[in-house]
Amino acid sequence: MANTTYNRVIRKLVVGFGNLFDNITLVRYNPDNSEAQRMLVPIVYAAKEMYVKRLEDDPNLDKKIQTALPRMSFEMTGMTYDATRKQNTNIKTFASTSDGIVSQYNPVPYNFDFNLYLYVRNIEDGTQIIEHIIPFFAPDYTIKLNLIPEMGIIKEIPIILNSANQEIEYEGDAHTVETRMIIWTLNFTVKGFIFGARSNAGGLITHAITNIYKDITAADEVNFTLNIPTGVGEYQVGEYVYQGYSLNTSTASGKVVFFSPGKLTLTDINGSFVSSMPIMGAQTNANFTFTSHEILTYKYSQIDVLANEPPNITMDQTIYTIDGSNTAITMDKINSISTKITESN
Repeated sequence: MANTTYNRVIRKLVVGFGNLFDNITLVRYNPDNSEAQRMLVPIVYAAKEMYVKRLEDDPNLDKKIQTALPRMSFEMTGMTYDATRKQNTNIKTFASTSDGIVSQYNPVPYNFDFNLYLYVRNIEDGTQIIEHIIPFFAPDYTIKLNLIPEMGIIKEIPIILNSANQEIEYEGDAHTVETRMIIWTLNFTVKGFIFGARSNAGGLITHAITNIYKDITAADEVNFTLNIPTGVGEYQVGEYVYQGYSLNTSTASGKVVFFSPGKLTLTDINGSFVSSMPIMGAQTNANFTFTSHEILTYKYSQIDVLANEPPNITMDQTIYTIDGSNTAITMDKINSISTKITESN
């Protein structure tokens, strides 16, 4: 918990959400439908109550609020864990940075609640802005954010429109009532993520061993470790064993190729042997349960790779092994070397 890495993911989600609505233009029309006025609707990050108070603030008592409208503001109101989008938190993402190879675990999914507020002077201003916004949400709109640039992690973030509500505030007394402002509240859910700290991925892998086995078939041999206290008898090599009521109706069967106290090796296996049932001998009636088993597959080959990294190698050089030692040579000199060369990297 002492790591002070700050990924600024929440800030990026807030900025990404606000940028969706920063270029809305409102047009007012004359009675003959000709354009009378065009304006860009400003947007700021602010809570509704604070912004209403700011619009109402008038030290000289001579400014009408309608001269400050239309306006928009937005705020993040909360966040909740989203279990439906949980990823395997043991999986890491790796990247090469100026600090070397770094890693970062999968993020934690969270839903962020946002409210967008529209402050307008009249009904038509509000409905025009609403018609600029709602068609893009059906009910979601997806944006792409570069959440962790250092790791190259770019996420597609769905933004869901949940509801749109309108309220009207008035100024003046009951006899001289005058519309003060109309406030639209649009509620959104942003499906984002929270990332943990990055860590050094450790050294590079320089030694790798790969084993290649043949396909597993019924002819493969399987070693069973028998639970001696649970059974009796001795199996015979060549007899068939089974689990179930009889060999003909068995759930699993096989042929004995080796038996010694505590060890049983079978081949020609059909079905799946389970450790909770005894393995019955068809001829000897020997029976034991087993505690573990191991498939004895045939290994075709093993590839053993050991990477060497000699110092002071430039980009136009290739590493070769010459007579058992690593040597850096340029490609244009290869033809002049008579010694047998085998490429090592």
